Amino acid sequence: MPYACSVAKAEPVNKLLDLAVGHLGGAKREPQVVMANAVAETLLGKKVLAVQAGPGTGKSLAYLVPAIAHAVRAGEPVVVSTATIALQRQLVDRDLPALSAALAKHLGREPTFSLLKGRGNYLCLHKLTAPTLDEPDAEAPPAGGGLFDAEPPSGKKAAQPKTSAQSNLGAEVARITAWSDQTTTGDREELRPGVSDRAWRQFSVTQGECLGMSRCPKGTVCWAEKSKAASAKVDVIVTNHAMLAIDLSGQNSLLPEHTVVVVDEAHELVDNVTSVAAGATGSGPVAIAARRCGKLLPDELRARLETAGDALGSFIAEAPEGFWRQAPDGAVGAVTVLRDSAATALTSLSALPKADNAVETATRLSAMTSLEDIVGVCDRVLKVFAQEDLAARHEAVWTTAPPSKDWREKEPPNLLHVAPVTVGGLLRERLFGEKTVVLTSATLTPGGQFDDLAGDWGLAGAASVSWSSLDVGSPFAHKESGICYIAKHLAPPGRDGASPEQQDVLRELIEAAGGRTLGLFSSLRAAQAATEAMREALDTPVLCQGEDTTGALIETFAGDPATSLFGTLSLWQGVDVPGPSLSLVVIDRIPFPRPDDPLTIARTHAAQAKGRNGFLSVSASHAAVLLAQGFGRLLRSVSDRGVVAVLDSRLATARYAGYLKASLPPFWETTDLAVTKAALGRLREQAEKGNR
Repeated sequence: MPYACSVAKAEPVNKLLDLAVGHLGGAKREPQVVMANAVAETLLGKKVLAVQAGPGTGKSLAYLVPAIAHAVRAGEPVVVSTATIALQRQLVDRDLPALSAALAKHLGREPTFSLLKGRGNYLCLHKLTAPTLDEPDAEAPPAGGGLFDAEPPSGKKAAQPKTSAQSNLGAEVARITAWSDQTTTGDREELRPGVSDRAWRQFSVTQGECLGMSRCPKGTVCWAEKSKAASAKVDVIVTNHAMLAIDLSGQNSLLPEHTVVVVDEAHELVDNVTSVAAGATGSGPVAIAARRCGKLLPDELRARLETAGDALGSFIAEAPEGFWRQAPDGAVGAVTVLRDSAATALTSLSALPKADNAVETATRLSAMTSLEDIVGVCDRVLKVFAQEDLAARHEAVWTTAPPSKDWREKEPPNLLHVAPVTVGGLLRERLFGEKTVVLTSATLTPGGQFDDLAGDWGLAGAASVSWSSLDVGSPFAHKESGICYIAKHLAPPGRDGASPEQQDVLRELIEAAGGRTLGLFSSLRAAQAATEAMREALDTPVLCQGEDTTGALIETFAGDPATSLFGTLSLWQGVDVPGPSLSLVVIDRIPFPRPDDPLTIARTHAAQAKGRNGFLSVSASHAAVLLAQGFGRLLRSVSDRGVVAVLDSRLATARYAGYLKASLPPFWETTDLAVTKAALGRLREQAEKGNR
């Protein structure tokens, strides 16, 4: 349903927006004003709004200004959820401090805000006092029986010398231990210099591993829980989609009570919620559970659990990899045996008398949590296979294989996965049905309409939820500022990486641009191959994702116009490089999901069962959103000019090309390479002339 604004309610938010824009030294933009008023009215009406705001709109201010005003006046926090760390940092480090200063006088006090992270970012006091080695890649401590022991229990030196890796791990462990006595937040970011993920994992827990405040012996002094309590007192809480999904599922949430949510980068919401709702089991998780049970379980029950886990692991290793349309022969039996073994072990632990001390209590709870996870995943898998109609299944089941079949030696075990085909019901019930929500992004209309994403969110056809949609456009003059070049003469890309012809076109374009190129590739392997080829062919520098942190690479790229940067998914969105350092974006191929992706297969079947075009609703919709994100890297200010070059001829020749193009900015389109190179050459000359 399109959005209709009430002009009578517009004046207060317009005044606040003027104050904010004036404080920041910016210029008033009509799309930003329209969006801010739509958000303000949505918050007053306790509704749901999906608003697409193209690059240059200033959408962060457009939702933050009315959100801050609502939080201050209502006396309750507003949650702002994002998909990327880059946007979180922009909001917390730049936008919110500036807005707080700009609006303080008018609102009567200075608005407050905080960044709320996942539990894995905080020191776990339970693990600190009762350390375990549950990590699949964890080695035995350098010496002794405990993680912090410098010597074996006997006091004698260990017989074998420490390796370099062990020494480094031991040094990091010692630093974290010393820091734990000094920290006032428990936040990993406070520890400088940082430590490896492997060392930090010995002191942190994932959301699934957390025992919960009420069950953990350290729950009342937990750093994560203290952060939650502190965030309840601020006006704006910035977090991520995974945290929001955990809150919706009710799993040890860190979000305080709230009734208003702004979902930025909303095109990523479904995938993030799906990831949180997914589960997996196999011999590895079962071995961890058995180790946690230790002597708490009778030997017979522990052996039964381990045997069931090994049996399922062996079965998975020999079974077909990927999406399971039907359960292979023996699968239901293997999963049932594991489920029953874990359930029996769980019953045995539950019947034990109350523990004598906090460490034993925590050990028991940790073991029970692991067993509950195994039982839960097995039950979900069995429920899937009890439903014979593939299109009617609510969840999908698949397996992943490790790099080597000889997983008992060094590789992690195979896993059996289960995940929801759709999370629309969860979002409709737990989010849209209970809270006031603003969903926003630059890319919410794959195929030129909101329908596909609205369906994924559970809004389409939902009579119980009042929602509206709005596209405020963009202040950029796309046809005058950007060219879309499609290499129509090239053969459609294969799976073996770039063809020599594709590499030739890439080289010619970068030479014409004088560097200044952001290369967006469908895989890291393709990005690395193109980097190697271009470094041999070009005189200008080429950087590749993975050679340094993404932030450092972008900083180097932005600081040197002659430099090009190649990468994959994380560069398709969130890269903000205005000015002459970026005048060419190259996309190697249409970013369809892998055809053998289990959830893509399951969602395609579900769409077809509802009478929709499965390919357009799932694969093409995914590609359209990501393409639009890639195109959005080019114009980041009203003075930017440049070219997006797509080296996939299907964008000009395929039947679905029109669907994809309907999602893209209306750049001037050409298939003429000479015209494109000439335009890039003029841009290069203008930039070089301006720097003299």
